[in-house]
Amino acid sequence: MEFSELIQNRYSCKKYSDTKVDEEALQAILEAGRMAPTAKNLQEQHIYVVQSKKGIAKIDEATPCRYGAPVCLVVAFHKNNVFTYPGGKRDSGIEDATIVATHMLLAAANQGVDSCWVNFFDPDALAAALHLPEDEEILMIMDLGHAAEGVKPLPNHSSRKSLAETVSYI
Repeated sequence: MEFSELIQNRYSCKKYSDTKVDEEALQAILEAGRMAPTAKNLQEQHIYVVQSKKGIAKIDEATPCRYGAPVCLVVAFHKNNVFTYPGGKRDSGIEDATIVATHMLLAAANQGVDSCWVNFFDPDALAAALHLPEDEEILMIMDLGHAAEGVKPLPNHSSRKSLAETVSYI
């Protein structure tokens, strides 16, 4: 599939089938995250693959937005291993983890795996439930699986503002 077609067709899946995610596809998705660029190549991301019954139960306690996905990736970053930008007001943690997550979302679509970016949860509570290191911050949960029969993108999926509304030339 052409990249432009992939980004146009990819959507956030809201209901998954019982079909498991192929291990080869999962590894390709994780590899895409590993290859994502990060500030100063610090690679501060840490991805937790949650697919055990116990782990999935903890995700379900944290959010109603798993939608039956058989695999969840918890994308976190090491807070003490980030690049602080000039001026000291921002650092690279959230943006680098976002780039990693976006690479994995697109890789999932490329592998024929549906996904959903989930941020409807308390990251501190989930980190405690999963016993994550204190120096890590969770950015998001990524549902992975195969869409249940009949699932389609939301009706407004194709609705986009024009470039003239979102881009300015200076």
